[in-house]
Amino acid sequence: MVLALSISERLSRARGDLRMGVPVVLCGAGQAALVAAVETLDHPRLAALREMGPPVLAITARRAETLKARAYDGDLARIVPPSDADLGWLRSVSDPADDLRTPMKGPLQSLRDGPPDLSRAAIALAKAAHLLPAALLIPVQNALTLAATNGLTLLTLDEIGPALAALPPMQRIVSARVPLVASTAGRVHVFRPDDGGEEHYAIEIGQPDRSLPVLARLHSACFTGDVLGSLKCDCGPQLRAALQQMGDAGAGVLLYLNQEGRGIGLANKLRAYSLQDQGFDTVEANHRLGFEDDERDFRIGADILRKLGFGSVRLLTNNPKKLAMMESCGLQVTEHVALRVGETAENRAYLATKAAKSGHLL
Repeated sequence: MVLALSISERLSRARGDLRMGVPVVLCGAGQAALVAAVETLDHPRLAALREMGPPVLAITARRAETLKARAYDGDLARIVPPSDADLGWLRSVSDPADDLRTPMKGPLQSLRDGPPDLSRAAIALAKAAHLLPAALLIPVQNALTLAATNGLTLLTLDEIGPALAALPPMQRIVSARVPLVASTAGRVHVFRPDDGGEEHYAIEIGQPDRSLPVLARLHSACFTGDVLGSLKCDCGPQLRAALQQMGDAGAGVLLYLNQEGRGIGLANKLRAYSLQDQGFDTVEANHRLGFEDDERDFRIGADILRKLGFGSVRLLTNNPKKLAMMESCGLQVTEHVALRVGETAENRAYLATKAAKSGHLL
């Protein structure tokens, strides 16, 4: 039926539901569960969920390591909340903001029996919604009836895995001339993914020859650095230096990818900043939140470059992972162009951590 929602559309709806505190229904592997994001869960819904059965709290192995909880499932831990656990307890386990003030959360009991597939999918959905990667699951029966009766979004494991792993099709929506400080011959292209996610932008300087390697940069959005001039990172100086270098060369393309905070979103990035103020470095802060060092998907940049007609690049970056990803996506990297700018007293330790723990060539 043409009006029926595709899995991409239902995933987009599920992300929106979780961000608003609305549960979704997941089923597969012989199980079904109501899933709610801990970050947006409220007291009335928690009470209603508890009436339906005993909950399980799914957190990543990174967060479990901080809490000294057993991650029997490898990449995640399924925590059994105490019978009197309230919303405050769930959030204290999910959010590290008060870890130093109240370090003892447990002892925490982790499940080791039964398939963790629903929990893994729930965490992936929370991440996709740019929420803290912690989800409450309530095992249920009659998933189809429950979803239909309550107007809840229903997803199956067979659909979720491939859909979340796939790169959503990207469409160029509009292109327009925009004179820039770096070059009056500027042109901005807006690309929109079919899954309802954030739009991404390509800033074309001059008229790059598609038959030659183009000077290119994949720049992840950084509201604090690019817009506010934050001294905690080198993003703003890198953005301006890359555009200026392209302007000086007469041609280039900068991809402005909306993957704030290495893919975890602005709110979680600011949570990481707060943890850095407590003494943790950038990688440790991400891990305490439950994220990996870098959650970005550089395939997006390769896809946009191909859609613009480029097959080879001279890549402006200090991140060797970008070089490897471009090559793996079929784009030839003919030259690695360093972009070492923006070091300040405030970000010197941050840059050292990127070099030591994330392999950046600084």
